[in-house]
Amino acid sequence: MPERVHEREPERDADAGQERGGLLRAFGLAEVYNPSMVPTLQPGDQLVVQYGAAVRPGDVVVLRHPFRQDLLIVKRAVQWRDGGWWVQGDNPFVENDSREFGVVPDELVIARAWIRVRPPRGIQRSVAGVLSWVVSAVRPVRAARSLSRRLRAR
Repeated sequence: MPERVHEREPERDADAGQERGGLLRAFGLAEVYNPSMVPTLQPGDQLVVQYGAAVRPGDVVVLRHPFRQDLLIVKRAVQWRDGGWWVQGDNPFVENDSREFGVVPDELVIARAWIRVRPPRGIQRSVAGVLSWVVSAVRPVRAARSLSRRLRAR
């Protein structure tokens, strides 16, 4: 199943023809619908994404599928190569990524994931239950950086 991105149309100032709240309008929501990013992301997870953000290797990104550009998918940007990004899901058993469709042009990468929110499933309706859910459900989406890369950077 595809991932979907929900976005609202930015408000525009009628006099100036410019976007109001430019920084806030650069963010949106995406919902994960398939297991291609398991264990990092589960189906049903919500993502806070930033449109037009700079992408680095290891970032989780929202992109248009190269063969079906009406379909938005969530993958990890692994490496920039000539012509675009090599992207892969974190789940090795799902190959709906660059292993199947090759390098993705830069213009098809539309957003970078910042925060993952897991929906409340079976939480207790107490203050402790809600706090426990918040602590475990709301997490930044971190880039996957290899240990060897960090050691070389020192």
